Amino acid sequence: MLRHSAPRLRIYRCARCGARPRLAAGPPGHRISRRGLRAPSLRLCEVIAIERIRAAADRARKHVQRTPLVPVEGALLKLECLQPTGSFKVRGFFAAALGMPAETLRRGLITVSAGNAAQACAYAARTLGVSCRVVMYDTAPATKVEGVKRWGATPILMPREAMLEWLASEGWRSEPESFIHPFAEPEVIAGHGGLGLELLEDVPDLSRVLVPVGGGGLIGGIASALKAIRPGVEVIGVQSDGYALWTRCLAAGGPVTVKPETIADGTTAPFDARMFELLKECVDRWLTVPEPRLRTAIPELAAAAKVVAEGAGALAFAALEQLEPGPPTVAVVSGGNIDPKLLAQLLG
Repeated sequence: MLRHSAPRLRIYRCARCGARPRLAAGPPGHRISRRGLRAPSLRLCEVIAIERIRAAADRARKHVQRTPLVPVEGALLKLECLQPTGSFKVRGFFAAALGMPAETLRRGLITVSAGNAAQACAYAARTLGVSCRVVMYDTAPATKVEGVKRWGATPILMPREAMLEWLASEGWRSEPESFIHPFAEPEVIAGHGGLGLELLEDVPDLSRVLVPVGGGGLIGGIASALKAIRPGVEVIGVQSDGYALWTRCLAAGGPVTVKPETIADGTTAPFDARMFELLKECVDRWLTVPEPRLRTAIPELAAAAKVVAEGAGALAFAALEQLEPGPPTVAVVSGGNIDPKLLAQLLG
C-alpha cells in the first residue's frame, strides 16, 4: 500500500474471464455510481466495439498527434515516437481520463508502468490540471523516470516483483487517486484504436500491420478497429525472443513464466487473462525477433529513416525481413524513449 486515504470501491468482474479491473467510466449509456461502473454487459476480453473506439478517438484527438507515415523499403512506418511524450500511450490515457466523471478525474490519476504509460499518464494529468503518481520498475530507464518528473508527476520506484504484486493484488484500491490500468482498461484500448482508424484512412489498400506487443493494449485497439471495418487486414504481433511472453502463453494455452532479457523494456508487461483472450481473438499471426537483430534495427532506423526508436519501438521494423514481399504493409514504431547511453552504444 502506497497510502491509504480513500474508501474501497466495489469492482465488477468480467463476465467471461473473471478479472476485476477498476473502471471509472464507460461508454455512453452506462451508469456510474460511487461503487463503480454498472454495466452487466461489459466484457473486457472481447474485441472493443467500433463505436467505442470512435468515441475514444474523438475525446483524445485534441491532445494527440496524427503521426506521419514514412516509407522504407517494403513498408510504411507509423511514427508514434513523435507523440508528445514519445510513445503511443497518450492516445489511451487521454481517452480514459476524459471519459471519467469530473469528480473522479479531480481525485488525480495513478497508474503502473515500465515507463511510457507513466509518462503518458503524467502528461495527461498535467494537461487536465490534476495530480498524478506512477508506480514504476526501479530498473526503468532514467529517461523515462525523468520524463515523469518533467510532466509534474511523482514516480514511485519498486522492484519488478513488488510492482507486479501491487498490480495483481489491486493495491491501487487503497490509494486516493483514480487508477487507469496501463493496457487492460477498455477505454485505453479504445483510445489506441484511433491509430487503427488513421491507418485505414491514410493507407486505403492496407494489407498488413505489424505491431509491437507488451501488455497488448495497442495491438488490441488497432486490431479491434481494423477487424470492424476491414476484416481482411492481417494483424501481426511482434515480440523479442528475450521476452516472447505471448507467443509462449498462446502455445501453452495459458500463463507461463518468462524472465525479461531484452532491451525492449516497454514490452515486459506481465501476463493478463483479459488480454490473453483478446489477443487470441484479434491477432492473426505472431513473429519473434532475435535480440541481436533488434539491436541492429535501432541504428538501421536512425540511418535509413532518421528515426530514433527505443527497443519496443524498433520491433515491428526489425520483423519486416521475416515477411514475404508484396502487399501494402505498415510497421508501427511505438516509441522513441531510449536511454541515451544505450543509443550511443548501439550507434557506436
